[in-house]
Amino acid sequence: MGAGPDSSPRALMARAIQLAERGLYTTMPNPRVGCVIADGDGAIVGEGWHRRAGLPHAEIEALDAAGGRARGATVYVTLEPCSHTGKTGPCAEALIGAGVAKVVYGMQDPNPSVAGSGLQKLRDAGIEVEGPLLEEQCRALNPGFIKRMTLGLPLVRSKSAMSLDGRTGMASGESKWVTGPAARADVQRLRARSCAIVTGVDTVRFDNPNMNVRADEMALEAQAAAEAAAVQPLRVIVDSRLRTPARAFILQGDAPTLVVTTEAAEASRRERLEKAGAEVLALPADSDGRVDLLALLRELARRQCNEILVESGATLSGEFLYRGHIDELIVYMAPKLLGSSARPLFELPIERMGSVLPITITEMHAVGHDWRITATTDIER
Repeated sequence: MGAGPDSSPRALMARAIQLAERGLYTTMPNPRVGCVIADGDGAIVGEGWHRRAGLPHAEIEALDAAGGRARGATVYVTLEPCSHTGKTGPCAEALIGAGVAKVVYGMQDPNPSVAGSGLQKLRDAGIEVEGPLLEEQCRALNPGFIKRMTLGLPLVRSKSAMSLDGRTGMASGESKWVTGPAARADVQRLRARSCAIVTGVDTVRFDNPNMNVRADEMALEAQAAAEAAAVQPLRVIVDSRLRTPARAFILQGDAPTLVVTTEAAEASRRERLEKAGAEVLALPADSDGRVDLLALLRELARRQCNEILVESGATLSGEFLYRGHIDELIVYMAPKLLGSSARPLFELPIERMGSVLPITITEMHAVGHDWRITATTDIER
C-alpha cells in the first residue's frame, strides 16, 4: 500500500475495479465489488473485494485493512454501499461508523433494496458523496446482476464451437473435439463465471458431457482455479419429454442438476430421474409443446442466477437465439473443415435475406490455434 504513481480519483477507482475482478468466479449470486480507501494525500491505506457470498463485502475488507487510518479518508467503491442487512451488515453504516470523510462510487446499486438509499444514508450522516465514476467499467463487472435486478432475467451467453465452414459436429451427432485445448480451457472459465449451464437433452444423449467446472482444465494459477471450481454452477437440461438417460454423466458428481420438462411429461420418467439424483421441474410449454424458454429464464432468475451459459446443439441454441433470449454469442472457430453433411451452428427458420438476424461482433482474438468471436445480438422479439 502507499502512494502510487497516480493517485487521481480515476486511478483509484480503476484499482477498485481491478480488485472487484478477483471475484469474477466466486461472488455469485452477489455482485463483484472492489473498494480502495485513500488518505488525504491519495495514498492507499486499505483495499478489499467481495470474495464469496456470506463473506464480508468489499468495504468491510478495506475498512479492516485500513483500521484507524480510515477516519477522514476517501473511499472508492465500484458499487453503491448497501444499506440493508442480508447475510452481512449494511456497509453504509460501517463506513459511517469508521468516520470516513468522502465516498466516491462507481455506479448506483440496481438492487431495489438499495437503489440510492445507501448513498442517501451516507449524505444524511454528513459524508460527502461523489459519483458515478468510471460507470461503464463498473457496470461491466456485473452485467448479469444488473439485468436480473432491473428486468428479472439473467444475462444469457451462448457458447458454440464450429469449423471454418460453420459446422459444429457430424451428422451422426459426434462433436468432440472441434476446438483445441486452449479454447476448451477458455470455456471452463466461462462456465466458472456462470451461475447455471443450460444444455439440451440431445447434447446429453450424443456427447454425454459432465458440464461442470474442472480446476485442472482452467489454465489458471492452482489456488485461483480451486476457488473457482469450488462454486459449481447449476446444470440445467431442457428435456421436454424426459429422455435424459439415468446414468448420464451430467447427473453425477457434486454439482446440482435440474431437468426442466413440461407438465405433459410422464410421471414414471420423472421418478426415474429423481432417483438418479436430479431435480425435475415442470414448466409451461410453448406453442410447439416444448419447454417455454422465457419461463425457464424467469425461473433461473428467481433462483438468483445472474449469468447463464447455453452450451447446446444447433436446435436449442438456435431456439434461444431466434426467440431473442441471447445477450452475447461466443463462437470458437477451429481451422478445420467438417463438410457439407455436418450439422450447422444454429438451426434457424430463415429462408430470405430480409429475415436475417443481425449481430454485432465486439471482439475477435486467437485462442491457441482457434479463434474466439464475441458478438452481441440485435434481435427484438
